[in-house]
Amino acid sequence: MSVTVVGSLNEDVLVAVGRLPGRGETVIGRSAALAPGGKGANQAAAAGELGPGVHMVGRVGEDPAGDRQLAALAGSRVDVSRVHRTPGVPTGSATIPVEEGSGENLIVVVPGANAELTPEDADAEPVRRARVVLLQLEVPLAAVEAAARAATGTVVLTPAPPQPLPPGLLEHVDVLVPNEHELAQLAGAQPGERSPADLVALARSVARCAVVVTLGARGALVVPPEGPAVLQAPPPVTAVDTTGAGDCFCGALAQALTTDTDLAAAVRVAVTAAALSTTGPGARGALPDAAAVEALLPRTPAASAVG
Repeated sequence: MSVTVVGSLNEDVLVAVGRLPGRGETVIGRSAALAPGGKGANQAAAAGELGPGVHMVGRVGEDPAGDRQLAALAGSRVDVSRVHRTPGVPTGSATIPVEEGSGENLIVVVPGANAELTPEDADAEPVRRARVVLLQLEVPLAAVEAAARAATGTVVLTPAPPQPLPPGLLEHVDVLVPNEHELAQLAGAQPGERSPADLVALARSVARCAVVVTLGARGALVVPPEGPAVLQAPPPVTAVDTTGAGDCFCGALAQALTTDTDLAAAVRVAVTAAALSTTGPGARGALPDAAAVEALLPRTPAASAVG
């Protein structure tokens, strides 16, 4: 097994809007559509599109939404035999207004069956045998910790939605992948844009493991436990919808790490895949395959050192 993802499966309700609403404001949507989602499932789908041997561990309800989520993952070559049905609880859902033109979005998640994932679910054979185990925080923290302890391969954690991370969990994490806002919250710092050098200092204050900070259109910052950090810019693309780009990044990063690729090279692949994923609607509307990523890699700039 190459990649096992332990995490959430949601049904997304995508609403196209002329602009995102402000606090307390109502805007009129132009259209709405259902799409498969959830951080865990999005990451698994991205990894599955890029290579074989991907397994998903999670929970859905005994409802049509659960049927659709399982079918969508299977269509991306993901083994869903460890996705459990949960009686009496609906499949998780997310409502996502997407701003036309910029592709920026807001996301409100209702966990549903995701909240029922147990440590026993997470301590499973696909987790123990995987070369890379990919985790997020849309399922109970106890299940995330159980998966991290059970893993024998590389453990990659996306700390989203952000919450305090127990030291016992971080001890089992090899690569932490926050965005810059999540990193600030983990560090107890004020929100706001920071220079790459400031982000490196924050990353090293949060974790002793490698940290990869995703920066949206600016790419990603690779902060190894020791030695210089590098900034990896993305290739040029025309973004349509940024929903799920971070999840695509993590799925691609995990697949790249299964081949013994070093972290900086794996991040270059992941940045390229994430850029491609923004060229279509929804979290999975433009997930690239390996051939598409290989074709665009020559246009991805070389990483630059961060002083």
